[in-house]
Amino acid sequence: MPIAGDILIGFGRVSSPQHFHAVDAARGGILEPAFSIAGPQHVERACALAAAAFDPYRQSDLATRARFLELCGENLMALGDALLDRASRETALPRARLEGERARTVGQLRLFADVVRQGDWLGLRIDPAQPERKPLPRADLRQRKIPLGPVAVFGASNFPLAFSAAGGDTASALAAGCPVIVKAHPAHPGTSELAASAIVDAARACGLPDGVFSHLAGPSNELGAALVADPRIKAVGFTGSRAGGLALTRLAAARAEPIPVYAEMSSVNPVLLFPAALKVRAEAIATGFVASLTLGVGQFCTNPGLVLVLESPDLDRFVAAATEALAKSAAGTMLTQAICASYQAGVGRLRDHAGVAHIAAGPASDGKGLAGGALFQTSARDFLASHVLGEEVFGPASLIVRCRDIDELATVVARLDGQLTATLHADAEDHALASRLLPLLERKVGRILFNGWPTGVEVSPAMVHGGPFPATSDSRATSVGTLAIERFLRPVCYQDVPDAVLPAELRRDDKAGFRRMVDGRYEAKV
Repeated sequence: MPIAGDILIGFGRVSSPQHFHAVDAARGGILEPAFSIAGPQHVERACALAAAAFDPYRQSDLATRARFLELCGENLMALGDALLDRASRETALPRARLEGERARTVGQLRLFADVVRQGDWLGLRIDPAQPERKPLPRADLRQRKIPLGPVAVFGASNFPLAFSAAGGDTASALAAGCPVIVKAHPAHPGTSELAASAIVDAARACGLPDGVFSHLAGPSNELGAALVADPRIKAVGFTGSRAGGLALTRLAAARAEPIPVYAEMSSVNPVLLFPAALKVRAEAIATGFVASLTLGVGQFCTNPGLVLVLESPDLDRFVAAATEALAKSAAGTMLTQAICASYQAGVGRLRDHAGVAHIAAGPASDGKGLAGGALFQTSARDFLASHVLGEEVFGPASLIVRCRDIDELATVVARLDGQLTATLHADAEDHALASRLLPLLERKVGRILFNGWPTGVEVSPAMVHGGPFPATSDSRATSVGTLAIERFLRPVCYQDVPDAVLPAELRRDDKAGFRRMVDGRYEAKV
């Protein structure tokens, strides 16, 4: 499938007189073709089509919706090397990483197809009428969840497949029954167009309404702002910087009808190292830490950017081993030169801070867009005195915070911003200390790991990829895992509605067969 540089509005393709180009992330220079820049008229048309498609799409049978999601994945796989080659040129990500990300993208589409078929997401509840109840009778009450409406999804810079046109936000919104309009990330418009074309082809093949999916590209913030401001958009999915996420939440809150923005933003993902674990395996922990820190040139939202640890000779062993491992870690090309420049500025801020020592670095690199790892350390006292030390540096940089005792460590944890993850390296002798900190960590993060590393998010029913602000704009949600569908649903109650009018899954004859809670208890299914 050739890349045309078109704007995809429903089943149609259009162009505009204004254009932009993708950039070869590793070599520099522009990539062909030129991409049409979507303007207000394209936002208007895409939103109008999405609004018209909403009721037909949400009322289509769930088997068709599930098949649509599966076919999106099959079409992505059918793109073959063309998708991987373009993504590699636009992002400088290695082939193996992109193959893994494609598998994850297809896997989550299949996962949400299974979710749609199972029907638990409908949240069916029935409280049968009690006409003889005293002192007042009870009406017949039936509840289900319905989709919110058209959703705007913003492609992420660091995941050109799994968090972009066909990524988790799109998959969960489509699974919920919401039409989707994607605002492509300007760094990889070709990759995004290929994935978007696969979705459009799947929608057409499944007989879904025109407008169930559209794809708009352009380098300006105004395009995204126009999309969020359109009254037909009912929710937003975003993965990116704190500045970008907050800008969108402000726009959404200022609308005549405010809408939810599910923004996954900044996180430093603290790692807590406990004494017994360090004593036994300081070097092994250090090696694993550096591998996680430098994975993908540190361009993961779960990158371990903070290490909290008690002072001890074993900490010195950890630092020595981490220093050695970092020195052997080659520099890598970052996703864009702008991201690289921001990373170097963040490293510079840490290096210039009076209370911070620069203790280790990866091999020097003078290549444009290349970045090496950086490791710093500070005292808990200096960390607590400067909020800037707890801010994310997006890339392979991390800060060790040396704490005098467990009380000081607990104080540091209590002062942390909201995070996506916290990782504890603890052996059996450390469990009492870990248990003391667990209630604090639960209030600060969305996912708690023991003796592992936060990079490598599993797409599964129990996963939480979210956390308290500013990790996300809504700590009640996750952008990964089957619970992500809940972001795009709302409950509706039906009181004394006749069976002939009720949705099929709530009728008394119950031919739909989905799990239902009746009078406070789930029905047993044969």
